[in-house]
Amino acid sequence: MSHRTEHLPEVSGLRHVVREMRHKESARQILGFVFVLLVTALGTPQLPLAYAGIPLILAGVVVRMWASGHIMKNSVLATNGPYSLVRHPLYTGNILLLVGFAIVASQLWGYLLLAAFLLFYYPTAIRYEDYKLEQLFADQWRAWSANTPALLPRRLWSKDITNAEWSLINSMDRNKEPVIAIVLLTCLIVLFLK
Repeated sequence: MSHRTEHLPEVSGLRHVVREMRHKESARQILGFVFVLLVTALGTPQLPLAYAGIPLILAGVVVRMWASGHIMKNSVLATNGPYSLVRHPLYTGNILLLVGFAIVASQLWGYLLLAAFLLFYYPTAIRYEDYKLEQLFADQWRAWSANTPALLPRRLWSKDITNAEWSLINSMDRNKEPVIAIVLLTCLIVLFLK
């Protein structure tokens, strides 16, 4: 049993295997990247769709870069910058990226695979992160989360957006986000130039 499921009731058999898979952060990250590589290799972009998907990919890269420069994972509750708009901006960025790549790739199987991936992993990831943050930050988390949606912002501006400094060093040290952004943008260029 992983540390992410130790607080949950015990289950056995296939339910245990599926639950452990859904809680495995590295599996979610690796499979998300495999999805990007798969649609990059097998996609056949159609211009109207490609032009619709590219802004989503770019928005996802920007949101992830912005969020990764504010987060102080498990030591300080991030409530400013993108965290003043949504509780999980890294997940929001991931979803924007993945949807954008599926649209640019223009393959029905890509949409179906993406829907299965998102439904399998993200509700569980959000529940776990919310649980963990509540355990770590208690009342501070409850006050912040009461007014901050999980993934989709209710507004596009908050007074707390500019209350903290963004840090490239933090973005690089904690998430390797600039490297990830370069890899994703390279995949986009390869896919788009097909």
